[in-house]
Amino acid sequence: MLQTARTYDPLLKRPFSLFRYQDGVLQFLYRIRGKGTECLSEIKAGDVIQLLGPLGNAYPSPEGDFIVVSGGIGIASLFMLLEKYKQKANFFCGARNCDELLMLDEAKTLAKDVCITTDDGTACIKGLITEPFKDFIESACFVKNPLPIYSCGPIPMLIELASIVAGRGLTCYASLEEVMACGVGACLGCVTKTTAGYKRVCKEGPVFRIEDIIWK
Repeated sequence: MLQTARTYDPLLKRPFSLFRYQDGVLQFLYRIRGKGTECLSEIKAGDVIQLLGPLGNAYPSPEGDFIVVSGGIGIASLFMLLEKYKQKANFFCGARNCDELLMLDEAKTLAKDVCITTDDGTACIKGLITEPFKDFIESACFVKNPLPIYSCGPIPMLIELASIVAGRGLTCYASLEEVMACGVGACLGCVTKTTAGYKRVCKEGPVFRIEDIIWK
């Protein structure tokens, strides 16, 4: 949870995935979406803000090759997997347009294979990233050697991903994004419905087995 301004306006911190830890420096990747992130973009070198963390859970470690499915800013949650397990990931990355394909050059050097789509066709394959992903998991090579799946992105993408993997016996993890106020599970502002009842995304999550989530 990051304080987004040098003042207390906005008062509440904002939740972010840890994008990268390198040479003793924490890095966060974000998109400007509202007042909080706009204030964050105006912070200058040398300014001091408050940070609360680490919070929540993390993706389980893969034991071998794995699949990463990223939509838009979702790469902020998944990039450390690519860095930690180099040349192990089959990386599926989708975005609305070429301008929103973030950290792509770096990801290409880290992943085993890369598939890229854009909604408007301004880069690589035109369409949704779930389409080539579905083709891949239905291919003979994948059926013989199913791999765990790690995903983060917009809710419509995750809903489609859950539909694709349903009934196939695959291990698929999804990192959820919800509006959070406290970040420590006290305010109950970020609950999501699962097969085991309501869970706090900031405390029991943000990473869940995708089949355990009951999509609204």
